[in-house]
Amino acid sequence: MKTTFLSHPKVRFGLVVVGFFVGLAVFGPWLTGTVLGIDPRANDISAIAAPPSSEHWLGTTQFGQDVLAQLIAGARGSMFVGVLAALIGTVLAIVFGVTAGFFGGRTDHILNFVTNLFMVMPVLPLIFIVSGYLQGTGLWMIAIIIGVFGWAGGARTLRAQTLSVRNRDFVLAMRMLGESNPRLIGAEVLPHLGGWIASMFLSAMIGAILAEAGLAFLGISDSGAISWGSMIQAAQSQSAVLRGLWWWFVPPGLCIALIGTAAAMLNFGVDELSNPKLRSATRRVVRRTRRVERAVAADARTA
Repeated sequence: MKTTFLSHPKVRFGLVVVGFFVGLAVFGPWLTGTVLGIDPRANDISAIAAPPSSEHWLGTTQFGQDVLAQLIAGARGSMFVGVLAALIGTVLAIVFGVTAGFFGGRTDHILNFVTNLFMVMPVLPLIFIVSGYLQGTGLWMIAIIIGVFGWAGGARTLRAQTLSVRNRDFVLAMRMLGESNPRLIGAEVLPHLGGWIASMFLSAMIGAILAEAGLAFLGISDSGAISWGSMIQAAQSQSAVLRGLWWWFVPPGLCIALIGTAAAMLNFGVDELSNPKLRSATRRVVRRTRRVERAVAADARTA
């Protein structure tokens, strides 16, 4: 039976987890304000560094702030940075990589030079320097910085794939029929790169979330914004690990790990569905596993 995109177990798991966090980011203010009735920035002086309880399900911080409310509010900040940075990086990778690979010649030399320039740049130190100069500008600028400096690797991959696709028979046939270059790119080349682009977007998203968490952990972020990274940074600055306040830093860390796992599962699922070799290999493994299970069950019955 043919496996469709939504019926693949890894894809389903990834979509459910990512969809949950996207929903948490979209409906977060309503959940904290209407359902829970808690302001993430409000201080409850009667519950300072309190462990999880019926009143505060995930406990409170050193400042009496509800951890659950901050976790929900942080989902919006982290997911916003991840999606926006991934969108910027993916668009830049498509523009530079696909254009260079499709047109070749002088265009390829110029765009490939810019791509190689960004690849040899020390990206992480540059992000720290630029973010330090623009400190306090908010999550918008953090996402833009991460996206602008994180597209070069994807552009190289798309360029290589485009060089292969542009010389295939169906593209050459459409070119001979007089199709314009924009239509060839949009209707013939990009659909065959859909798996690569989706995988690139997901990888860029989790990379941006981790980069934002790292910047916030190092104090290079907007102090007024709430994100999972800023929660971990606040817990670290208040020695939550040494004081045993695990409920302060474990939940945001688990959220980052969970969304990273979901993005990886989506990548694996897309690869298996778009790559015939991986798909056939997966089917062979499943058939072999079922044969082994049947053999073990038969041995158990005879014993």
